[in-house]
Order: sequence, then C-alpha cells, then structure tokens
Amino acid sequence: MKFAVFLYPGVEPIDLATFGVLSMARRIAPQIQLLTVAPEPGPVVLSNGLTVLAQYGVGDCPPVDALIITGGPGWPAQTANTVTLDFIRARAKDSVVMSVCTGGMILAATGLLDGRHATTKREVVSPEEQPLALMHNRYPKVRAVEAPLVDEGRLITAGGVSLCIDATLHLLERMLGAVILSILRRIGSVSVGCQLRGSHPLNGRSLQEEIL
Repeated sequence: MKFAVFLYPGVEPIDLATFGVLSMARRIAPQIQLLTVAPEPGPVVLSNGLTVLAQYGVGDCPPVDALIITGGPGWPAQTANTVTLDFIRARAKDSVVMSVCTGGMILAATGLLDGRHATTKREVVSPEEQPLALMHNRYPKVRAVEAPLVDEGRLITAGGVSLCIDATLHLLERMLGAVILSILRRIGSVSVGCQLRGSHPLNGRSLQEEIL
C-alpha cells in the first residue's frame, strides 16, 4: 500500500508528522510504502528554511493508494498553480486524498470539495486571515465546517497543526484496520483526540451557523 505526501515551498514542518506516523506504522505493516512528491522533484524549502527532498514531481509520481496534502504559509501559491491542481484532480480518481491544515485550501481550489463538507485550519495569529473563513468565502460551494476532521469517503480534510497526526491515524485505520491503530497507539503513546465529522454530520457546526 503506497502513501504519498505532497510538499511545496512554504510547507509548515509540523505537517511532516504525517510522514512520521506512516513511518512508525510501517514497522507494524511492512507493506506500507512512503514517498514524497512536489510540483517539481528535488529540494523543497519549508516555511522555517528547512530543506527536504521530494523524490518525485507531479509529472513522474507513481500511482498511490493515498495522497496527503500538507499545509503551511505557502498554500496560496498552490491554489493558483494549475499543475498542482490538475495533479490532485487526476489522483482523486483512484486514490484517497486527505488534506491537513491549510492543505484543505489547496484541495478546495481543485473543485473536488464542491457540495461536500470540509474543514481546514481555524486558529491563526493576527494579522493572518482565518483559513476556515477564507474557505467559506472563496469557495461557497464547499460546506465549510468547524471540525477537527471531516471524512467524505475518498476525500478527507483535517484541521490545523497537530491534528495532522490524528488525521493520519484515522487514514491508517480506514485503510489497514483498527488493529493497526491499536498497536500504534500503544507503541507511540498516542491517542486520537479528534471527533470525526463524516458525510452524516455528528458535531461540528457550519461556519454560517457559527456566524449566525
């Protein structure tokens, strides 16, 4: 089973925890394969100046079972990058696509979330604009909700920052089963603290409801 983590200039380094969770899971499920992909292969400078290597570009990335779109201050450029958006649209045809943090804004820009519930990062530091509000305003066809995690089948969106860990654990449970998740919780001393909102709403309010 192959997982790809999508990178781009300006990704928030903490979102690479997605890769870390998958790496730990591979100790239990060796069939897991990991790769990194970016608009272009090679060095990618993250938001703090850290440089990581993307093994593949969007033009030569092999088929994967799941694509994870990371977030970070560089997200606005990717929402206008047709190469990135076309890549995500193409992969969504036969892969589960999950966004974490402001990666949800990139996923919203593809149009794939139209008519679906979705979430993204909410809390920011002034004078930054709240991404969840931006999702609501820029992509009115997306049902933006305040929720830690939204699972819409083949499209999953998660809230900000450390929720990327919970989201990746949720993805692993969906794709590999609860036994894997149970072992990961034990050996990694982690627990899933987020409350899921799926196609059948649980808790989470729409942004419009919150404003009203």
